[in-house]
Amino acid sequence: MQTSRSFVKRTRAGAVVKVVREHYLRDDIPCGAAACRLCPLRTDAPAPSLEAQPGGATSSLCPGPHYLLPDTNVLLHQIDILEDPVIKNVIVLQTVLQEVRNRSIPVYKRIRDVIQTPEKHFYSFTNEHHRETYIEQKKGETSNDRNDRAIRVAVKWYSEHLKKIEDEGKIPVIFLTNDRINKEKALEEGITAYTCEEYIKSLVANPELVDRLACVSDEGKEIESGKIIFPEHIPLSKLQQGIKSGNYLQGTYRASRDNYLEATVWVHGDAEEKEIIIQGLKHLNRAVHEDIVAVELLPKGEWVALSSVVLQDDGQNEDDIETEEEKENILKTSVSKDMLRPTGKVVGIIKRNWRPLCGMLSKSEIKEARRHLFTPADRRIPRIRIETRQADKLEGQRIIVAIDGWPRNSRYPNGHFVKNLGSAGDKETETEVLLLEHDVPHQPFSQAVLSCLPKMPWSITEQDMKHREDLRHLCICSVDPPGCTDIDDALHCREIENGNIEVGVHIADVSHFIRPGNALDEESVKRGTTVYLCEKRIDMVPELLSSNLCSLRSDVDRLAFSCIWEMNHKAEILKTRFTKSVIKSKASLTYAEAQMRIDSTTMNDDITTSLRKLNKLAKIMKKRRIDNGALTLSSPEVRFHMDSETHDPIDLQTKELKETNSMVEEFMLLANISVAQKIHSEFPEFALLRKHPAPPPSNYDILVKAAKSKNLEIKTDSAKALAESLDKAESPTFPYLNTLLRILTTRCMMQAVYFCSGMDNDFHHYGLASPIYTHFTSPIRRYADIIVHRLLAVAIGADDTYPELRDKHKIADMCKNLNYRHKMAQYAQRASVAFHTQLFFKSKGIVNEDAYILFVRKNAIVVLIPKYGLEGTVFFEEKGKPTPRLDYNNEVPSLTVEDTTLCVFDKVKVNIMLDASNIQHQKIQMVLVEPKGWFCGQPLKQVLRHRVVSLCSWVL
Repeated sequence: MQTSRSFVKRTRAGAVVKVVREHYLRDDIPCGAAACRLCPLRTDAPAPSLEAQPGGATSSLCPGPHYLLPDTNVLLHQIDILEDPVIKNVIVLQTVLQEVRNRSIPVYKRIRDVIQTPEKHFYSFTNEHHRETYIEQKKGETSNDRNDRAIRVAVKWYSEHLKKIEDEGKIPVIFLTNDRINKEKALEEGITAYTCEEYIKSLVANPELVDRLACVSDEGKEIESGKIIFPEHIPLSKLQQGIKSGNYLQGTYRASRDNYLEATVWVHGDAEEKEIIIQGLKHLNRAVHEDIVAVELLPKGEWVALSSVVLQDDGQNEDDIETEEEKENILKTSVSKDMLRPTGKVVGIIKRNWRPLCGMLSKSEIKEARRHLFTPADRRIPRIRIETRQADKLEGQRIIVAIDGWPRNSRYPNGHFVKNLGSAGDKETETEVLLLEHDVPHQPFSQAVLSCLPKMPWSITEQDMKHREDLRHLCICSVDPPGCTDIDDALHCREIENGNIEVGVHIADVSHFIRPGNALDEESVKRGTTVYLCEKRIDMVPELLSSNLCSLRSDVDRLAFSCIWEMNHKAEILKTRFTKSVIKSKASLTYAEAQMRIDSTTMNDDITTSLRKLNKLAKIMKKRRIDNGALTLSSPEVRFHMDSETHDPIDLQTKELKETNSMVEEFMLLANISVAQKIHSEFPEFALLRKHPAPPPSNYDILVKAAKSKNLEIKTDSAKALAESLDKAESPTFPYLNTLLRILTTRCMMQAVYFCSGMDNDFHHYGLASPIYTHFTSPIRRYADIIVHRLLAVAIGADDTYPELRDKHKIADMCKNLNYRHKMAQYAQRASVAFHTQLFFKSKGIVNEDAYILFVRKNAIVVLIPKYGLEGTVFFEEKGKPTPRLDYNNEVPSLTVEDTTLCVFDKVKVNIMLDASNIQHQKIQMVLVEPKGWFCGQPLKQVLRHRVVSLCSWVL
């Protein structure tokens, strides 16, 4: 059976066309109940997943077995409840799924995952194509009202249909809706209907579920005073008109990590990005970090500069707005006009970007209170008011909370409890928190993914050898960090008959095992990258591939993708070719082992000879690269030495780089550039490339001013000028100065990003001074490299293409996800380092070390401790002490504390200790010891009470 409807529409060219849409209806769509013998068996339909005798929770409203059928809003707002193992046997209508998909992709993905979980017994019923449940929209009826009616029709059909199953007796269907009018109509039609709250409260054996109910209405949740705190948000329709007319600006809201009364909004314009400062509680107007907001610019007379004050929300008096106004006055400071920036206020929310949040419960001091404040681990997120009956049990635990809403008369948003992760401070719990907070997918690989892996034992077949060269005779070796098991790359170097040198970079052929569109491919693109934490690795691909079949270990046959150059002795490329290959590495070396071979006077075997030639060529290539303007920057990296039994850090050192690190890097860079040139020449519209944008001149202000304070000039008009001025910025009396300048230069850089060649005109990689670049050399740990491998394979005729590979819009969307995943992985890695740094100092007591001042703030200095690669902030705000004075001498900031003036790059001494007074935000505390004058002579107890917040706080 089919229905059809027709309508006319106007095309972009102005023509009027008639459109006819056909809608097919069937009477053989099964209901999904396992006991049903009335529905026809169809091999192309989902298997019945509703239990014949529904188990799960026992409800006082419906004591016997029953099925649940939620409407759209229940699915959208109560997904945390529906995911609970107690809730089973749920019918999800096609109407509801479509509405959820249109309104929230994250919730849609979550409910799809639940439907695909067999033990949950959720069934997706295609009611829009069932002859007895499909309905037409009535004249004058809104789409929302039509969908509500369609849901009620489906509930009624289920109730009547299930009555006919004689074997198991009548199984009622309970309709869950929080819509008052929809519920009233359902009851009038004889449907059993409850609100989600009524049903959950009826599950007497599971009282803990009540805590997980989302607060879908603000009624009864406001503060008792009812005082309006925030301005009303302008409706979305008016916001869109205002943005179109230019009265409002749309951008991404980014809260400050150091000042809860300040944020910036990044406006993405056609010409350039613009940053707007937002200051003060009312101007922030209930926006949350990463929301898309509409902003109204303030008159120029009200513009401000970014504050250098650090303010943390102590939450001690949550509704004392006068205190907030006093704090806002602290932000106001007189600055020169050229430091003022566009300033505005949030007038409305275009799109909320709320996510589940990790943190801890701040238990109310009122006895038997149910309302408590939740403090998120991420300082950029405001505290959240939740109701829970488990406050005593949850105290001292890491928990997950979701935001439900933020009424105008509430200082904080309302939310609900989702999950208990474990005890705060426990290593496993804290690792789970940092993975969740940085949105790192880390669940075990599903059975669908694992089923895509090759069966073991695995060996290379004749089919595998098609389009491959056998390079097992070459003297190939790999050079990696100690303990590396996911070996992506290997090298060889040999002289050939004409006197030139052949150099090969051989990369694991991961794309041979991960085929486009299968479950393994989808999981890999979702993860985007492998995440390396201090104690564990979150793999992008299953371990069978990452540490075995794709790892180029020594003395085993492996499939590779090889980039081979013919060079002269000046490291000039004469020929380049690419081939899929089979290799057999002769040695898996660490950087130290490879360096030892190169430096040895007694070793002259083939591997050592090859390494020496590679190292010699790499030095020539690096010099040429730097002469062309490539930057050599610095960023302190640390390495932990772990106790073999407790796995706690027992030593902390900055990483030492050897010549062999640079040697490998040079050939990986060369391979990436060569492959970028090849895939772009073959596929100019859809090559996946990587670029590094040049920083805007304003980014260099801090660097230029810092160098100026030491009478040095840093030129920033080009990468080459910057590289040359950094090379000249030396001080015989201050050898560490050049490293500090390079660290500051790193802070000025933009983020390198993936992009699709057909969607951009600027390909230049600023840091490498290369006109084109991509990632080819690490496909085990980066999905971008897998796509590049596929493009290169098609380019040389070694593999077939597929539609998504030639779609520039899909490649561009993929790049957005990969850029996000790469950024989150970096943040997670830094958080892991910071957490293990805290563990290290936990047993050290007070440690005294040299430090250098990196930045000067209004009430603080930011220092770097070279020995540990550790950065932290020392604040000067003690009662009874004179207020520090921030001065600008030729635009160079300095901070005067009593009689001591502190400037950028000054050498100081600090005491380092772990401040565990706040278990949620334990931090490395730093106290200034020299120059004398601030803390010297104070009792230690008083020093320890000094409030210091470290930038190294592990949370973010």
